Amino acid sequence: MAKHKYHEDDEYTGPSKSALKRESTALQDLGRELAELGKERLAKVPIDEDLRDAVKDYQRFTSHEARRRQLQFIGKLMRNVDPEPIRAALDAFKGVSATETAKMHRLEGLRTRLLEDEKTLHDIAETYPGADLQQLRVLRRNAIKEKEQSRPPRAFRELFRVLRELEEGRSDSGADAFDEDLGDEE
Repeated sequence: MAKHKYHEDDEYTGPSKSALKRESTALQDLGRELAELGKERLAKVPIDEDLRDAVKDYQRFTSHEARRRQLQFIGKLMRNVDPEPIRAALDAFKGVSATETAKMHRLEGLRTRLLEDEKTLHDIAETYPGADLQQLRVLRRNAIKEKEQSRPPRAFRELFRVLRELEEGRSDSGADAFDEDLGDEE
């Protein structure tokens, strides 16, 4: 057996086989997360049509082996797309992203201020022109009663849900103005 002599020209500078395997597995796992999404959330993820069709096929299959093979195919398709927008969308669904966390904190603060002071409805009306102020007043009153009577916080949660829907329906240009208003009051 001949001895191999080391030459600097023989060095391989690309990723190792193990690194490629880890990357491939990570993309397949990301594809699995995509496949577990519901129809509404899947529609919001920025992916191409081939990948979307593959995910829909995975959801349609019932056989374990068919689903396993389809996941491998989804992983293969994932190699041709930029995974960062997909990860960002999935993180937003999970509430992991910093912007989502900040939005939730802002809405919780708005709900707290609304419960403490009914005049906050005026700020909400200016920020969200389509807001149903009567519904917000009723929810506010019911949430206060629930707290006083130590009842489950149904109206409290519903108030947050309504505020979140208003926030999602609003354009981003209004978000900056509302954030400035919040800073002035605190």
